Amino acid sequence: MKNVKIGKIWDSLHSSYWFLPTIMAVIAIALAFTMLNLDRAGYYGPLEKWGWIYTGGANGAREVLSSVAGSVISVAATAFSITIVALQLAASNYTPRVLRNFMQDTGNQLVLGTFISTFIYSLLVLRTVRGDGDDYDSFVPQLAVTVGLLLGLASIGVLIYFIHHASTIIQASHIIMEASKELHQAIDRLFPEKLGRSLPNAKPHDRAIPANFDVDAYPVKAKSSGYVQAIDEEELMQIAGGRSLLLQIKSRPGRFVVKGSDLVMVFPGDKVNRKLSDRINDAFMFGRQRTEQQDVEFPVNQLVDIALRAISPGINDPTTAIQCIDQLSAGLSHLAQREIPSAYRYDDDNNLRVIAEPFNFAGLTDAAFNQIRQYGKSDVGVIIRMLEAIATIARYTQNEPDRAALRRHADMILHDSHEAVSQELDRQDIEQRYQAVLKVL
Repeated sequence: MKNVKIGKIWDSLHSSYWFLPTIMAVIAIALAFTMLNLDRAGYYGPLEKWGWIYTGGANGAREVLSSVAGSVISVAATAFSITIVALQLAASNYTPRVLRNFMQDTGNQLVLGTFISTFIYSLLVLRTVRGDGDDYDSFVPQLAVTVGLLLGLASIGVLIYFIHHASTIIQASHIIMEASKELHQAIDRLFPEKLGRSLPNAKPHDRAIPANFDVDAYPVKAKSSGYVQAIDEEELMQIAGGRSLLLQIKSRPGRFVVKGSDLVMVFPGDKVNRKLSDRINDAFMFGRQRTEQQDVEFPVNQLVDIALRAISPGINDPTTAIQCIDQLSAGLSHLAQREIPSAYRYDDDNNLRVIAEPFNFAGLTDAAFNQIRQYGKSDVGVIIRMLEAIATIARYTQNEPDRAALRRHADMILHDSHEAVSQELDRQDIEQRYQAVLKVL
């Protein structure tokens, strides 16, 4: 339970533009007070011997710190404006769902944090400068001013990096690769090489379900509306095992749940009370948007949305759509080599305790290919690449249901192309790719 909540909190913080800059601002405050204390103690270390420390007067120190503070806050405002423009460009040209990737970009967060931290540091040191250098009570924090100069130089380097970074992250290839990276990470996280265990007696799952389950099971209602971002299945297993229950989950991560709808069916239903209902609801993490934390379909939808926007009449960019199909084929090939866990979860005594919402390879294949096939059926290049992608994925499939799902999509692609493509030579090219798929399958 704790790990799932911590993961959700970290995901929210990592997707914000305030968390990392706030940490860097706190570090800047601590650095300013540390340098000032060293200046008051007169400890400069080897910097004074090497001649690397600021040796000017109070007026010069004020000018330096004022220049650094004024410059970096102006650059910070410009950088923030450029970031907002990049977000708007990504939302309009690709899909609003990739904004989350931009929000998680550590480079932008570091840039904003560096500028803000340098500004705060300069202000804190500037307020301590007294006199003009000749007064008895004058104070020129030479070490602190030197560090301020170094931070100013570092800000220039960060600005150069930001100009390059901002022009890179809005490129279609970069956005597609980031979505593909999330897809592969989600597959590695949710579908490790060996997951779950088989029962020694290998009895059919339907025999483990009580015959009166549908009659005597009682629904636990959702207490809020939103997208299911994560489910703590270990907590549900503990609940079911501790009270000898059988829980059937009626949703899975990525699905939208309406308040008051059935969340979990509990058997036997007479054991359901308010405390149990609250505990089951606490095992579900809801949010305003989908995340890839436990939803492997979300990065697939991102790639599909980019492809659909690319082949729309307003943009007409089939090359970008083909890049998305290539990454989808890589992700599905990766998934085809993994063992998808059973929806039936047993305790250590081989008692069925939790029935999860089933997930299978065919469902993710539908999410990857259906919409692209429907909207791109008249684009010969997109059709051919989809058939080539299916042939690539087929080489990694290891069971008949997965191959049947791929065959079904190949058949639908061929059927739709016969209706939408008028040129006979194009049809022949498509037929050749289709036959290549059948040969692999």
